[in-house]
Amino acid sequence: MLRLLFFIALLCLSSITSAEPKAVDIYSQEQLIDMIRDKSYLTRVKGDDCQLVQDIEARAEVLKQPLYQYLWAEMLNYGICVKANPPRGISLLRNAAEQGGAEAMVRIAEYYHDGKFVIQDKERAVQYTLPAAANGDLPARMMLVRLFGEGYGSPRDYEMGYHWLYNDVFSDEATKQQALKLLKVLEAKMPPSAVDRAKQEHLRSL
Repeated sequence: MLRLLFFIALLCLSSITSAEPKAVDIYSQEQLIDMIRDKSYLTRVKGDDCQLVQDIEARAEVLKQPLYQYLWAEMLNYGICVKANPPRGISLLRNAAEQGGAEAMVRIAEYYHDGKFVIQDKERAVQYTLPAAANGDLPARMMLVRLFGEGYGSPRDYEMGYHWLYNDVFSDEATKQQALKLLKVLEAKMPPSAVDRAKQEHLRSL
């Protein structure tokens, strides 16, 4: 009888232990970039039972790390594990962009493109995207060519944007095909001579 009671007690203890959330390590910079690129960052934070909220907030608000400012901003924008506060979220994204965070530049550009949280302003989206594209960020270059293809930005910059994306390197076929579609749209707005120049490995004149 005692052995049976002891066995039942062990089972109960085991179930209590297994129900406790598993400790989660703070995300590395590389993990954050991957999560941002595949847009899984908010799902990941929720999947980790919101255990890292204080750590994320500290890295964003105190240490002012751009990638964590991005993550904390998006948590505030959508009310993930915290009370929604889009004004603070957009402000943090702007701070990250001012520090040179390419991911934040692209995200703000997306918001201005779609008119979410802010008044739609696709010209401003171009302004946010251009510096990141110039520094070699592929998502920024794709966003820039998309905006150019929609007729925003200066036509004088179309050749440069086309050149950057056309000569970039793609890690997967789906992204390359998406880039080709964007380039085809922009190509229709450019003189054939400009398209020919933009396709060269080295852009000689703008």
